[in-house]
Amino acid sequence: MNAIQNSSCSTDQNQFMKPEIYESKSYRNCFHTIRIFEVLQLFRENEVLCDIKLQTDDGTVLCAHKLVLVSVSPYFQAMFTRFNESNKDIVNIRYLDSTVLQLLLDYIYTGEIMISKKNVQVLLPASNLLQLEFVRDVCVEFLIKQLNPSNCFSIRAFADLHDCMELLSSSEAYIKKQFLEVVKYDEFLSLSSEELIYLISSNDLNVAFEEKVFECVINWVKHELDCRYNSLPRLIEHVRLPLISLEYITKEVVEEPLLKNSPECKDYVNEALNFHKLKTQEIIIIPQSIRSTPRLSGYKVILMLSLSQRTMKCNANWYDPKTNLWQTAVGVGECPRPTGLAIVTSQFVFSLGSFYMSNSRSVEMLDLFSYAPCWMPMADMLVCRYNLGVGVLNNCIYAVGGSNGIGSLNSAEVFDVSIKEWRMISNMSTKRSTFSVGVLDNLIYAVGGYSGSEILKSVECYNPNLDTWTSVAEMSVSRFGASIGVLDGVMYVVGGNNGSGHLKSVEAYRPSTGVWSSIADMHLWRFNPGVFALNGLLYVIGGKRGTTCLHSVEIYNPNTNTWNIEALSKNFDQIIGGVEVDRLPQFRFH
Repeated sequence: MNAIQNSSCSTDQNQFMKPEIYESKSYRNCFHTIRIFEVLQLFRENEVLCDIKLQTDDGTVLCAHKLVLVSVSPYFQAMFTRFNESNKDIVNIRYLDSTVLQLLLDYIYTGEIMISKKNVQVLLPASNLLQLEFVRDVCVEFLIKQLNPSNCFSIRAFADLHDCMELLSSSEAYIKKQFLEVVKYDEFLSLSSEELIYLISSNDLNVAFEEKVFECVINWVKHELDCRYNSLPRLIEHVRLPLISLEYITKEVVEEPLLKNSPECKDYVNEALNFHKLKTQEIIIIPQSIRSTPRLSGYKVILMLSLSQRTMKCNANWYDPKTNLWQTAVGVGECPRPTGLAIVTSQFVFSLGSFYMSNSRSVEMLDLFSYAPCWMPMADMLVCRYNLGVGVLNNCIYAVGGSNGIGSLNSAEVFDVSIKEWRMISNMSTKRSTFSVGVLDNLIYAVGGYSGSEILKSVECYNPNLDTWTSVAEMSVSRFGASIGVLDGVMYVVGGNNGSGHLKSVEAYRPSTGVWSSIADMHLWRFNPGVFALNGLLYVIGGKRGTTCLHSVEIYNPNTNTWNIEALSKNFDQIIGGVEVDRLPQFRFH
């Protein structure tokens, strides 16, 4: 009986152990590595199983384990695997004191480091030496957070000394952004002439008015006049005197004693006076030098025109896509009501045509760099046209198609900004109105529109060198009231109407393939929206859905083929159009 029972028990056990019944599983002890390093740190502190001694310049000796050091630091890895120190029991660590080395050894064993204002300036070069990237990076992060107007120059010098490019770049960006504050502190007055020239020659120096640059240069020279006076001409060369108001030049610059005694400086003053003389003659494209070129932020914003249905007035606003903030364009004055907008040399905004037939040839210009920006009348177009297409190429404005009140047009004309004259160019093959123009690879594209009898999906492009229009691939959908944006060599046609209703579809054209391809639809149907390419993204703003004005912006990411929609922080009755410009320092967003 016992034998039978034992046999049965053995059989059950064998079945229980059969591998096909249970799958294998891996288990991980999350505290295993932590515990190992805790033990190793304890061993190090008590000099247990340590196989290397590190001696600093002050004579202090610290013990450690080679295997631990080489696993964290490429510096120690090279030392103990390829150099003579691999066979030594004690090595000298030059240029480090024992306090810093102790901190870094603790980090190697624990993964933690305490950084303070007292130790960061020795920890950063020490971590560079031992090639401890994490410690170096957190030292940089710590110092960036410490930047203020009183210490930014010393931090910049420290970064330059230790070849720390991220900290150097951050400190330089801070200095340029906070320029008007940093010049108030002694560190600024201690700069060398080369350092000051490097700073004031920067195109992205954040100064609303060039007068401040002139004043800081004069103050720097007067601080140590005897040894700095000879540097004055080289400094004044980088002050953009033509951008200073004529009144200030006359009262302050011309009368500055330091400049009166310097023939070279007087030449720069005369250049500025001549620049203002040319401006009074209403010359648009004045021969440019770096001194007459406004400093730019490299930060793009949009000058947006909108129509108030209550007052029927056109208002100008700045829109910052990064923050979705709006600001009234103070000082621009009452705006025209154009059917086309263009910008030339990132400075001159042109308004073409009008909602009123009687004024549909009119052209006005806004100089964004003027001290008192206002719209000025320019030479009228040769043909009455509204609902036209507008493009800019090589400082020339192309006015294409549109309607004259009787029917759609196939004519086109170009405005040469340098001579302020319009001339006719070759006609398109098709009459088009309520359409958009795209500029890509030095060609002007006329896309879709309304011919007077049908909604078009045809596309043609103009070559200014040959004065010819050539048909290219058609869109997949007929569209009028669509808008165009060009991003990274791709032309996008957005929304519009196909005769049956408004569209939310979008098509992309690549000259390399010569075909249109559909991309992801927008969230909303949009007619005549504003379209802008900024920072690698495509922004579609406003537009109409039926009779409703839309108060949202959609943002397209070509890398993911997706749209993100956001409500505008400010509502408008109707967005007429806009142009992309460099955000000037005087146009601040709060």
